[in-house]
Amino acid sequence: MRIITGSARGIALETLPGEETRPTAERVKEALFSMIQFDIEGRRVLDLFAGSGQLGLEALSRGASSATFIDSSRDAVDIILKNAAKTRLKDRARIAVMDFSAYLKNGKFTEPYDIIFLDPPYNTPCMTDALRLILSSGALRDGGTVVCETDTEEAERKKKKREARDDAADVLKDVFRGDAELMDSFTVVKSTRYGRSRVTLLTVRREETKL
Repeated sequence: MRIITGSARGIALETLPGEETRPTAERVKEALFSMIQFDIEGRRVLDLFAGSGQLGLEALSRGASSATFIDSSRDAVDIILKNAAKTRLKDRARIAVMDFSAYLKNGKFTEPYDIIFLDPPYNTPCMTDALRLILSSGALRDGGTVVCETDTEEAERKKKKREARDDAADVLKDVFRGDAELMDSFTVVKSTRYGRSRVTLLTVRREETKL
């Protein structure tokens, strides 16, 4: 796993051994950043389930003004600290051991984030919990982007080998776990599958545009 481009291009990052964290595959990361490549320069970034810190560090390498890394694992945060130092990006990084919900509930977001990365453990309710808290916390600036990485069901993956087109029903299932009301609070800017992973860009829908 390495930084793809920018000031830290090519630097290899450390990861936790075993299955405690699930780093974003390099192909998926390249696709993800190609989707937001013109929206990173000078932006404030939150990497909420940071793991090794690779998403936030990639954003810093590409010119983000600052990045906050939140993870509930002390071991993961130790890895992020090492990677931030290795990439020489530590001066623009804020790193904390904290549960994502505690951070969003208790944070004072006088300067909301422009981009929030959400890559929680698969097969947990963390994604929908985080999206609800983003709506209520003020952590995302008006017009900001939430970048979600989620899993797709095996049956759906097999089906989509024959049917390339994704639709709203797929996004509702994969990202929002069937919660149509929560989905209605966001605008889906783009959603694309890469193998078992789905990358989805969301913005908060303005009240006047909701149906």
